[in-house]
Amino acid sequence: MTQTLSPYPLSDKAQEILKKTIIEALKSIYDPEIPVNIYDLGLIYHIFIDPQGRVKIDMTLTTPGCPVAQTFPGTVENVINQVTGVSETQVELVWDPPWSTETMSEAAKLQLGML
Repeated sequence: MTQTLSPYPLSDKAQEILKKTIIEALKSIYDPEIPVNIYDLGLIYHIFIDPQGRVKIDMTLTTPGCPVAQTFPGTVENVINQVTGVSETQVELVWDPPWSTETMSEAAKLQLGML
């Protein structure tokens, strides 16, 4: 009888590596209205990973009236759930603080001609 060892609980180092992998996955998701990924656009406010591989992401949208407000969190959850090491994902839309161009990365600002 073979026994499979669970990867959980994740060590601090494993959580750190997983967070980097999650960020790369987030960079594969693009805002439907602005041709920049959601991470560099500054839409991701917080990524929390617990030792059991559960991920909680606080994110916002460029405007509360964004047409994808109802579906986009589910899209993000589906992408992150595909990352090896993630046991489940919860994405919460937050509006405080409101998104602004100040949250964008230098790369995103350069891409949009804002630098």
